[in-house]
Amino acid sequence: MTGHVEARAALLLLADGRLPAGGHAHSGGVEAAVLDGSITGLRDLAEFLRGRLATSGLLAASFAAAVCRSVRTAGPATELAADVLAVFEAEVDARTPSPAQRAASRAQGRTLMRVARAAWAVPAHPAAPHHCVALGIVAAAAGLEPRDAALAAAHASVNGPATAAVRLLGLDPLAVTGVLAEIAAEVDRIAAAADTASALRAPERLPAGSAPQLDLLAERHRTAEVRMFTS
Repeated sequence: MTGHVEARAALLLLADGRLPAGGHAHSGGVEAAVLDGSITGLRDLAEFLRGRLATSGLLAASFAAAVCRSVRTAGPATELAADVLAVFEAEVDARTPSPAQRAASRAQGRTLMRVARAAWAVPAHPAAPHHCVALGIVAAAAGLEPRDAALAAAHASVNGPATAAVRLLGLDPLAVTGVLAEIAAEVDRIAAAADTASALRAPERLPAGSAPQLDLLAERHRTAEVRMFTS
């Protein structure tokens, strides 16, 4: 029981926006959407977050759960074969057509791995995995279940962008928290679906829902002259 309690506390740590893993530097497409007028207030933000959760959020949650499951099956995180991780990395690449999004994902994965090594036994390589792959590795090292990894990924897919919207638009943080509370049940459903997918499918058959608008926003953001966020 003690180990389980400690693992649940680790989930809270991974989901905490104050974790120094670089998430605060990324808007998840919100900054570009604000600049082109797609997001102007709470209603637009809520629609954006729901769309992001159902596409890139489901993808990230599924891969985080699948990697976590693979690490737990293989044993200690340091024993997971490099070729197994390479398959997951290749599959995430195939589902991320935007170079800007791939770069942002790997930047966040690199930072998360660096932070995690201060707390848990995680491998030295890969040095800069996709964020969802890193999250799966770290979750397993922290004693979490695949469903926990999926939940952390699904939560991150909306929490970071919502926080960015507060800074970009000067929104009432209490109202934005209300938006996050409204979609909390959807976050749970996405995490459950991702966990189920990770248990039944090979990496190449994990969810691959496309989000062309997020790809376009990422590429526009990369060439913007003035930016508050890295992505």
